[in-house]
Amino acid sequence: MNKVSLTALARQHLETARAASSGRSAHTVYGGHEHSLRQTLIALRAGSELDEHEANGEATLHVLHGRVRLTNQEAQWEGSAGDHIIIPDSRHGLAALEDSAVLLTVAKAVGPHV
Repeated sequence: MNKVSLTALARQHLETARAASSGRSAHTVYGGHEHSLRQTLIALRAGSELDEHEANGEATLHVLHGRVRLTNQEAQWEGSAGDHIIIPDSRHGLAALEDSAVLLTVAKAVGPHV
C-alpha cells in the first residue's frame, strides 16, 4: 500500500506552477502507460490553461484547491474545491480562474490479454 498526501502535493505543485513560465505543474500520483487507471495532480496558476485536447478514455476531475472552468464546444462547467466533474468524451480545455490544483483520473480501455 502507498499513501500520498494530495494536500501537500497540491501545495508543492502550486508553488512550482506559480514560478513556471507555463503557469502549470503536474505529477502522476498513480498509474502510467502500463496501467488502465491513471491519476495525475495538475496545478495551474490563475489565468493559465490547458489548451483544448481530445478525451483519452473515461475521465473525471476532482478540484482540490481553487476554481477552474472546463469547456467543450457545447458547454462549460465551473468547479471549486471539493467539486467532482465528469469530463465529456469530446475535445475540451481547462482554465484556472484562481490558483488551482485538480486530480485528473483517466481510465483507458484495455484490450484482451493474449
